[in-house]
Amino acid sequence: MPNPTEQSALVKAKAHELGFLACGIAKAEFLSEEAPRLEHWLKQGKHGEMGYMANHFDLRLDPRKLVPGAKSVISLAYNYFTPPKQEDLSAPKLSTYAYGRDYHKVVKRKLKPLMAFIKEQFGDVEMRAFVDSAPVMEKAWAQRSGIGWVGKHTNVIRQGAGSFFFLCEIIVDLDLDPDAPAMDHCGTCRRCIDACPTDAITPYGVDGSKCISYLTIELKNAIPQEFTGKLENWAFGCDICQQVCPWNRFSTPHKEQEFQPKQELMALMKDEWQGMTEVLFDQLFEGSPVKRTKYSGLHRNIRFLKVGAQGEH
Repeated sequence: MPNPTEQSALVKAKAHELGFLACGIAKAEFLSEEAPRLEHWLKQGKHGEMGYMANHFDLRLDPRKLVPGAKSVISLAYNYFTPPKQEDLSAPKLSTYAYGRDYHKVVKRKLKPLMAFIKEQFGDVEMRAFVDSAPVMEKAWAQRSGIGWVGKHTNVIRQGAGSFFFLCEIIVDLDLDPDAPAMDHCGTCRRCIDACPTDAITPYGVDGSKCISYLTIELKNAIPQEFTGKLENWAFGCDICQQVCPWNRFSTPHKEQEFQPKQELMALMKDEWQGMTEVLFDQLFEGSPVKRTKYSGLHRNIRFLKVGAQGEH
């Protein structure tokens, strides 16, 4: 049986072979530093209508409650960087993570052969995979496992790669060799803070109830009038804080076929967005993350953008 250092090296080599951008390992333990921060953020109501963020508080902070006997958290990053490709620059904008198929399914499929490899190499181990779908504090684990640091905009940034990647984890009862945590390299930069049109970002904190991604995806009720004219034409999600981050000059285009956008979606003109029917919505966004907001949600967002644009003239 390989020793923990050799086991870790085997897992990482297989992850890279499967197309993951990065793989790091942390000891499965209680997140003592994150616990008071999460509690404070929730008490301040920064999660807005995302009630699920307050659920399973204990599970979020201790992976051993999700996988009994867990000893290691394997964190992985999967690149989704796509240069903006929408042809009509005046059309409502989509976050680039939503250009292709729903990442939950795509990345989960990528994890299956890695889990099969772990069992094949190390025997009958207990493990569970998570892709932004269970109470796992994925950013904290990414930092602890050396994948990258949590930037001032609260996205994870990796030196030499930027921040356009999805995170996922395998919690396992194998005692693997952990990596050193990632160091912070934001320095005095505050580009993300200054660029946010709704003032949602403070250093290392985001007021979820002001974030454009929250307003256009998570919020189920009407978008508050105070944000009229401030969404900068984002209809689903927002990439501003990542687009202005100097580290993203190192981002390289992904190689995942399932993240490639449909040509007819990229060619959609502003008036076609505004006149979109439910039938067209279903055709364009089949298997897409945009389905999460439903036709009614996207229609609400586009109407809100139109009202904001009229107010500017």
